[in-house]
Amino acid sequence: MKYWLMKSEPDDFSIDDLQRCSGQKSAWQGIRNYQARNFLRDQVRVNDLVLFYHSSCKEPAIVGLVKVSQSSQPDLSAFDSSSPYFDPKSDPLKPRWVEVEISFIEKFVNQISLKQLKADMELANMVLVAKGARLSVQPVKESEFKYILSLCSRA
Repeated sequence: MKYWLMKSEPDDFSIDDLQRCSGQKSAWQGIRNYQARNFLRDQVRVNDLVLFYHSSCKEPAIVGLVKVSQSSQPDLSAFDSSSPYFDPKSDPLKPRWVEVEISFIEKFVNQISLKQLKADMELANMVLVAKGARLSVQPVKESEFKYILSLCSRA
């Protein structure tokens, strides 16, 4: 099992939106960065655990826990001209972009803010807190994952 952090802007798709989805599952699509795509395609697997992170908001934070419920497959939004994630260069016979399905596990009572993460020496080497770390899908070490869970007030 591997551990991941996936970023989403809460105005676009929040942990609450995932919880309201049918079956509390949703495609994680619209990833248009090659390194993040490669993680989804080559390393993210069913049952991997994911820290759900709200980005580009008043207080960026880890807000919940989800798991991967379906492995990578072509991201159909790349072929939909009405989608904001449409890519006219993506070929259905040789897809450029992939998506995975994620399933809601829990929303944290106590969110872990980016400010708190950056100030915590236990997490000094975490990809998220590195300068210039902007990937929407990033690996998390098992020790970091367990430590972050220990910080959360969980239902």
